[in-house]
Amino acid sequence: MPELPDITAYLTALEPRILGEPLTRLRIASPFLLRTVRPTIEEIEGQTVRAVHRIGKRIAFEFDNGIWLVLHLMIAGRLHWRPLGAKLGGRNNLAAFDFPNGSLVLTEAGSKRRASLHLFTNEAAAQVIDPGGIDIFTASLEAFPTALTAENRTLKRALTDPRILSGIGNAYSDEILHAAQLSPILQTHKLTPERWKRLYNATRDTMQLWIDRLNGEAAQAFPEKVTAFRKDMAVHGRFGQPCPTCGQPIQRIRYADNETNYCAQCQTGGKVLADRSLSRLLGKDWPRTLDELEALKKR
Repeated sequence: MPELPDITAYLTALEPRILGEPLTRLRIASPFLLRTVRPTIEEIEGQTVRAVHRIGKRIAFEFDNGIWLVLHLMIAGRLHWRPLGAKLGGRNNLAAFDFPNGSLVLTEAGSKRRASLHLFTNEAAAQVIDPGGIDIFTASLEAFPTALTAENRTLKRALTDPRILSGIGNAYSDEILHAAQLSPILQTHKLTPERWKRLYNATRDTMQLWIDRLNGEAAQAFPEKVTAFRKDMAVHGRFGQPCPTCGQPIQRIRYADNETNYCAQCQTGGKVLADRSLSRLLGKDWPRTLDELEALKKR
């Protein structure tokens, strides 16, 4: 699922292509994509894109008539910039946003249709879809542990809860915990002030590193290969490969359709955590599906 650095890269690539341009036509090929009835598609066709925004892991277009279009890519949704009038043949092509200089095409791999598009009458209405997580770059060191200890969770779960932190998911939480040298199953209520500072700095530094890296790529070309698995990642998706810090093999904990990657030497004092009991612990601390995770809202 595209996370904060990926969504930021999309926004970087979209701004020079669609800001100040009218959406001449919105073509929807999948009946499951559009989740709202009002406003209608006709109300944004011909309207100019005033701004693009991020709401959690969602992309929002603000039109000059005040309407907001909010797009959630979910797990397998991806955006592509193609020549104007690009055809929507094939089951993976869900929609095309036609602008005078090209077409933004939404695709979704696989058979499940999780990606969604919502239209809202204004910014205030669009904010109801925001899960409510804090922005790591505006949150203070004092606010960070306050948010993560509202409930006693494993660090892995707390970092990826959209009600707690905005835009962080499975991939970058692994990278953050490795950078902080903390176990993914450590409970938030057990962190010392020194560990909180380490986690806070690692979260900000890791996300900024990948935002800068992916933004640099997006400034050169539209991001066509958005993936949760990057060759320069330290631990995520690197099970069995050597840790870039200590050289020991990366370990994993599997639970449901997810897995957590970590380095035992750097993060858990040399203890391998991937046993059945810990898988059950993480599984219990995690919604049964990613759809459930993304549907969480702050109480």
